[in-house]
Amino acid sequence: MKHLTVLAALLVVGAAPAGPAKVDVVIRGGTIYTGAQSPPIIGDVEIAGDRIVYVGVSHHTAAASVIDATGQIVAPGLIDAHTHPDTYIRSPDPKARLNLPWLAQGVSTIVTGVDGGGTPDVAADARKLQASAIGTNVVPFVGFGAIRQRVLGEANRAPTATELAQEKALAAKAMCEGAIGLSTGLFYAPQSFATTDEVAAVAAEAGSRGGMYDTHQRDESDYTIGLIASTKEAIEIGRRAHMPVHFAHLKALGVDLQGHAPELIATIEAARRAGQDVTADQYPWLASGSSVDASLVPRWAVDGGYKAMLARFAEPATLARIKTEMTENLRRRGGAESLLLTSQGQPWTGKTLAQMATQWGVSPIDAAIRILKTPDATGTGPSGVGVASFNMVDRDVDLIMQQPWVVTSSDGSDGHPRQYATMPQKYRVYVEQRKVISLADFIRRSSGLTADIYKIDHRGYLRPGYYADVVVLDPVRFAPRADYIHPRVPSVGVRALFVNGRLALRNSAATGAAAGRVLLRARPAGCGA
Repeated sequence: MKHLTVLAALLVVGAAPAGPAKVDVVIRGGTIYTGAQSPPIIGDVEIAGDRIVYVGVSHHTAAASVIDATGQIVAPGLIDAHTHPDTYIRSPDPKARLNLPWLAQGVSTIVTGVDGGGTPDVAADARKLQASAIGTNVVPFVGFGAIRQRVLGEANRAPTATELAQEKALAAKAMCEGAIGLSTGLFYAPQSFATTDEVAAVAAEAGSRGGMYDTHQRDESDYTIGLIASTKEAIEIGRRAHMPVHFAHLKALGVDLQGHAPELIATIEAARRAGQDVTADQYPWLASGSSVDASLVPRWAVDGGYKAMLARFAEPATLARIKTEMTENLRRRGGAESLLLTSQGQPWTGKTLAQMATQWGVSPIDAAIRILKTPDATGTGPSGVGVASFNMVDRDVDLIMQQPWVVTSSDGSDGHPRQYATMPQKYRVYVEQRKVISLADFIRRSSGLTADIYKIDHRGYLRPGYYADVVVLDPVRFAPRADYIHPRVPSVGVRALFVNGRLALRNSAATGAAAGRVLLRARPAGCGA
């Protein structure tokens, strides 16, 4: 009740508290960026319970805790628009579930279930995550890939009418349970086997319930239909499904596509001028992160899953065809020197594919196949196949970053430094060193604009009544420490990070507070009682 009384007294920007009201925390004297398109101010942010109750010039409210933020940046807790955090938030270790890789970057909220991987069982998964105590807020998508695998398995075929109805029902169920939309990863098998019609039909179930379409599009390069045709396909799916389209980790990937960012941007701008809601996110790195099989093996060769792929490797004529196509895919990626093997705990960790080929005395393609033949503990997939693929150029990354509809994501997955270092990397390299975007743009594209695109309620801004996700950054010390050889080094320079009003990080060290919540959408119309 105390917090509710204080909240009622202070819910006006700049209004001084009435009487002897006392808040829990005052962040005093910082340079405040609210997440909006407005100039920063010098002043205070006050927190009571899990809410922000005041943002404005200092008026010396009594507080249980005061943080002197003089000379520091005070901003909304950052939002990572595209993440792969399962190693942490689903770990049996409660310390891992604090999600330090993201906390140490100043991130309070992560978007999950991306690339088509989000479970259709949204409500049950949310209850499990919430009960396990997690350190960051989680915003879930339902994944087309998870839906299709549940109905069709790994098969390369179209669904029957009954099966398509089952896919649509799973999408509708997930939306009614709080997913923010449907994600796809049409580059990856078995999602790559789906036609545009199938994807649009399933997406429409999310669109009719207010969801967005988030896609790792079918081709970011020239593997299959090409980057521009793939971009047009995603836009068409959104048009048919009557829903916003959001491109995950937008890029022009591979040596043949370098310099094609202007055409990519023009394609999206044309859709936006026509009235369609189209946005994107991007990570600030020149190397993408993927796997050996996704990068090199043709999609038809993985039809049926890992064991089917191994069987094809054992057929000389089929293997010869696979090697031919793998050779071309390796060329697209920039050659064996451009693929850094990143999975931890392997003999090849931290080495390029070229180095492993030399060490083993085989061709790079044979080295890749040798890696792919090494099974994981379950025997259902390859072990240690993560790669950082150096295939992008500055002029494309810079131009995409400058578009007003592009926000920040890490695509943070194990073995790539972006998991631990994306936000400070963008600040240090693209704001401070190269001045590609401004500090205000960096914060807005990592907070308020992201919350607007994903419709994350009462987050992303420093405003009275909003949830108290607040970060205090040291502008001098905020920096990445992870690199491609040492990808698991936490970033530094976060003076304090509050998640739902609780201090989750102090001077770059976790406090142990597991204050994260699963942020489900309100039940949409048409879902019944």
